[in-house]
Amino acid sequence: MEYKILPGHLYSQNKHINLYYLHNLFREIAAYISVQMKELYNLDTPISAGMWGGSYMVALDDGEARTNVVRLYSIVSLPQNSPLDEKENFEKLMQLYQKNFKEVFGRYGLDLVNPIWGEKIPYSNKIRPTTALQMWDAKGRANYVRAFFVWNKASWEESIIYDMIRNIKTLKELLNINTRPPKKESSELKFLLQDVLITYVTLRAALTPDFAEHAEPIINNLFEQFINGLHSEESIEEQYHRVYSSALAYGFEEALLGPYKKENLDIRRVEDWPVEKINYVPQELKEKLIPALQAPWKKFHMNLEKKSGKANSIN
Repeated sequence: MEYKILPGHLYSQNKHINLYYLHNLFREIAAYISVQMKELYNLDTPISAGMWGGSYMVALDDGEARTNVVRLYSIVSLPQNSPLDEKENFEKLMQLYQKNFKEVFGRYGLDLVNPIWGEKIPYSNKIRPTTALQMWDAKGRANYVRAFFVWNKASWEESIIYDMIRNIKTLKELLNINTRPPKKESSELKFLLQDVLITYVTLRAALTPDFAEHAEPIINNLFEQFINGLHSEESIEEQYHRVYSSALAYGFEEALLGPYKKENLDIRRVEDWPVEKINYVPQELKEKLIPALQAPWKKFHMNLEKKSGKANSIN
């Protein structure tokens, strides 16, 4: 499906970011950089991108975030067996990403500085790992913009589903029921809990009925806490221990384990998969999850179009 840019501001009057616009900015930036790679360097590098994270699935009807989103994440799918396999060409891509991030987000009051790129992301493919580019906002409107670069051409929806494998492995490590829950800073726990919400809403349509029945009241309570701020250390600790003792990460894993196992792929050893299976999603999961991933964008587009009229491009 196509997601269109519509006239409007990235931030609403109450300072909350519009996640529909953010998703489209990341998509448009990726498409424009593909054009630049061709025009500047004569390199064919088709890439696709969008927003990473699940806050859009609980946004207001026009895509506005319900809370103050300050970490802006993108997921980018890169082609293998392309000019990007050469280090110098990948560096050109990173330079264009830095330039475009700074310019485009600068239009919305962010001053992105101090780019760091090349970090290898844990639980990604050992041969072709996911890497990241991060830039900080010197004006403090956001904390940072961070892009994950995942190998193999894929739709945004496929890349999001595939990346949940990595996310689940991280959650299992942080919520390991075989060890005592470690003491962590409240800010760190809050983002851990946010990742639990993101994983749940992304995989909800594929969860087993028994697990969904177990998880739903815990997730609903956690969501209500987030909407109301989740500011106190006591409430954050309470939610953390409730999530920890509920073994949610194992239920998330169960949703993906079977469909991938039918394809002879073990999600518990995703780091060892053949490189051609990066960003791969079984048809069974596509049928369950992609409609649910697309539904919010269709709703946002319809409601924004009613208010704003014809769609256009950022370039």
